Amino acid sequence: MSSESHDEIKAAEKAAAARPSSTGGGGSDGAGPPTIFDKIIAGDIPANKVHDDDLALAFRDVNPQAPTHILVIPKNRDGLVGLSNAREDQKSLLGHLVYVAGEIGKKECPEGFRLVINDGKHGGQSVYHLHVHVMGGRQMQWPPG
Repeated sequence: MSSESHDEIKAAEKAAAARPSSTGGGGSDGAGPPTIFDKIIAGDIPANKVHDDDLALAFRDVNPQAPTHILVIPKNRDGLVGLSNAREDQKSLLGHLVYVAGEIGKKECPEGFRLVINDGKHGGQSVYHLHVHVMGGRQMQWPPG
């Protein structure tokens, strides 16, 4: 296991251990305190934005794992801390996030790209605010992890 992979696993374990239950915590959506993504949406933390609409925000990852690495997030977390927390009434939002990610991928990575959603501790999730990774700019490997 590479040092970089080990760091990602440790970050995911730390985030999972620190995260309050999705039914409690300090956030207005019942999903815990504001995340770094909430702070980016609020404008408290700057981000290199590549897309911004009523439902979604996309920006370049500050710790890219590929030449192109962009995150697409819902502007309103509404309890959507991970894909496994999605509700039926959020299906159209999930579709919008994937559509936006695909449009960004086509533009930024014309030779191909990968979409990734990490979910939970074993899925390597380190920020509990659903996000879609758009990665490309090089040949992606399989299996990914």
